[in-house]
Amino acid sequence: SHLVDDFRRVDEGRITTERKITFTNKGDESRIIYGKRMCGILGLIVAEGIAPGDLAYIAVDALTSLQHRGTESSGLVGTNGIHKNYFEIAKGCGLVKDCYTNESLNKFVESVAVLGHNRYSTAGMKGAINCVQPFVVHTAVGLIAIAHNGELVDAKQRREEVLNAGVGLSTDTDSELIAQLISKSVAINLKCRVSESSFGDISKELAVTMSSLRMSYSLLVMTYDRIYALRDPYGNRPLCVGTLYSSTQYDPRVPGRPYAYMAASESCALPSKSVLKCEVKPGEIIEITRNGIRSVCQMEPASPAFCVFEYVYFARCDSFFEGQQVQSVREECGRILAEESNIDADIVSTVPDSATAASIGFAEKSGIRYEQVLHRNSYVGRSFIQPNTELRQKSVTKKFGVIARNVLDKRIVLIDDSIVRGNTMGIIVRLLKEHGAKEVHLRIASPPVRYPCFMGINIPSTKELIAANRSIDEISEEFGADSVRYLSVEGLQRAVVAGIKRHSNWEIGHCMACLTGKYPTNLDW
Repeated sequence: SHLVDDFRRVDEGRITTERKITFTNKGDESRIIYGKRMCGILGLIVAEGIAPGDLAYIAVDALTSLQHRGTESSGLVGTNGIHKNYFEIAKGCGLVKDCYTNESLNKFVESVAVLGHNRYSTAGMKGAINCVQPFVVHTAVGLIAIAHNGELVDAKQRREEVLNAGVGLSTDTDSELIAQLISKSVAINLKCRVSESSFGDISKELAVTMSSLRMSYSLLVMTYDRIYALRDPYGNRPLCVGTLYSSTQYDPRVPGRPYAYMAASESCALPSKSVLKCEVKPGEIIEITRNGIRSVCQMEPASPAFCVFEYVYFARCDSFFEGQQVQSVREECGRILAEESNIDADIVSTVPDSATAASIGFAEKSGIRYEQVLHRNSYVGRSFIQPNTELRQKSVTKKFGVIARNVLDKRIVLIDDSIVRGNTMGIIVRLLKEHGAKEVHLRIASPPVRYPCFMGINIPSTKELIAANRSIDEISEEFGADSVRYLSVEGLQRAVVAGIKRHSNWEIGHCMACLTGKYPTNLDW
């Protein structure tokens, strides 16, 4: 099998869209290097009896709601539910709003199902051409499209197996590797298929592929007539499914006729007129067709290891994980932080926006008045997901403005959700002191990040982690802050589990490897 992909190339100021079919790497000139990623994924299929038409527009709205998970590129793939070897594709680089036009979306007018992806790369060569998901791959039963969030910890071993089998890989992404493994399973099981009518059902092949992979992945796979939602046995990356209703049919008190079914990284992608059905369980495969949503496979789950950084920073505050809203967890982090490291000050404030909830909790518990001291320019992206240090630092100066009257002669407790590299906080402290702040005390609503993440978050090396190489006092001095204190690991654990509604058949557990160095599985490097 081989990879079919559309991508944009920047060539002497011109942006062109090309289709590339690559069977093997042919050397440094033609090799494309791609990074690991933390991304937003989306699957959408129209319900039986509902005419397709505006599905792509609904998908773009949902991808916009997942924009915080990736800003480098976005892609959309659609199927008309009839032709096994034809998918509609639209892809681009940049924000969702920059990647699609009415002209490109109108090509999806006959699509009954679409797969979408927002990309945030966490590694890769500067200036390299980046692959835009979803990947589309030819298999023995027709085209399949794949959207992946995560990073395989055993990618090196799996890559060697695929290459040794004579299959060429055109990228170094885990996502293409997964696509080739699925294609291999499909080819092996082809003789077991009674007729072409079963070609859309690849649940058994997905289960075989899943059994050979450890973590980390949340995965959406689309055939010509259905979508599959898969989550690794550790449940490391989020994935949920839900039902959409039209505005004329929707009443939350009365079950109505579904308009479409959706799978997404976060529940915030579900429109207001929808019902969150469930989170995909660790090790589960859910099949979504025009007739509804059903679980088709449940593998034996491993020790649960949902990424705690989703609560700390990455997820949108209105999303739900494990039966609780992210906002409530962040507020509780702030309350516990105030218990652990309160200080005499005039005001509590925040580094907006992801730390706002924690600052509200801190102010509530400490009794110190909350005031806004920084204004965030909403047109500047999240600095953490910028691909390099220089861009992150430039992003901070463009992103924040100081509300001078709230700062002058004040002793400020400034709350942030986390500090990873530490190359932006010093700029913020300096801004506040330049505007007359008497004292700036930093309170971080998560523990120090001391270890790299190998499961999809951009924390690649201890050399880049300020807490791995400096003491708390040294960090405070480097930032120019009057004091720095972090939430304890135990405090974060308390905050996360406080609101979890226990599932009778679903064990709760979280990955804190970046904080503790205890990884949920053996690494491949």
